[in-house]
Amino acid sequence: MTDQLPSKVQEMIGKPLYEERTEFPIEMGYVYNTCAAVHNGNPLFWDSKVAAEITGGQIAPPTMLSVWFRPHYWAPGAEGERKALMTHFDLKELLELPEAVVAGSETIFGEPVRIGDVLTTRQIVREVGPLKQTKLGTGRFWTIDVETVNQHGDWVGTDIYTMLGYRRPGQ
Repeated sequence: MTDQLPSKVQEMIGKPLYEERTEFPIEMGYVYNTCAAVHNGNPLFWDSKVAAEITGGQIAPPTMLSVWFRPHYWAPGAEGERKALMTHFDLKELLELPEAVVAGSETIFGEPVRIGDVLTTRQIVREVGPLKQTKLGTGRFWTIDVETVNQHGDWVGTDIYTMLGYRRPGQ
């Protein structure tokens, strides 16, 4: 295994990839289901009067930012395998690192995501580290930013994922 990054990986760094729009406008049904699943009783998400007073209208919980881009397994007219964070899977393949784990994640929030918004994301590889021996095997860390804007071009947040792609000993 060579420490040299393949040219295709070098070309990915810093370049916006996989620009995608949400498949439907943000809607309260998903918000209610998510809040119910985690017992989030915050009136900001359940009471439209409270939301109007505090945020000028109903919003989605900020922690739902990544929810809006998890594609349905199937959708009419869609072809091929549908995965969130395709850049990560591209890196695993190009670097020949079949296993991977999320080593860290951070989210920076901007404007609130409002009911009815249509969001667009793009994935940007920020860095790919050198080969490293870890307890899991030989691999590399990489960082991918998922930047999100609403239909007005307002930045609503960025998810930052640090991954470890690796090859188990003997693979």
